[in-house]
Amino acid sequence: MRIITSIALILLLSACNSNYTFNSNLNSDAIEDYFKPSEVTVYEANKQPLGKYEIKGLVEGQACQTTENGVPVTIADARTEARRAAADKNANGLMVKNCVLITEPTPGCFSSALCIGQAIKTST
Repeated sequence: MRIITSIALILLLSACNSNYTFNSNLNSDAIEDYFKPSEVTVYEANKQPLGKYEIKGLVEGQACQTTENGVPVTIADARTEARRAAADKNANGLMVKNCVLITEPTPGCFSSALCIGQAIKTST
């Protein structure tokens, strides 16, 4: 009995010593793109950033509900897309000018949201 227990223990411990690999469908580029919007600070229409800033350009973000029973769009979704577009212009700020929720169906969307703003680069 002692021999069987010893053999089982050796086999169990040797299995832990194997080289296991982990494969994922995520790559580093996708992860960086996922977190891009968090690098951009949102300034609403009534708040200006403190200090000097450089305007990088006009950006927009759009969200679309593609199916009738799909998840309803929100302005937050469109604002996140605008933040991603601002990050693509190497901006660290977004001055939101206007956001609109469109509840009437358009070609391809049952409802949609749109945000427009200026991508800016602040000194801080």
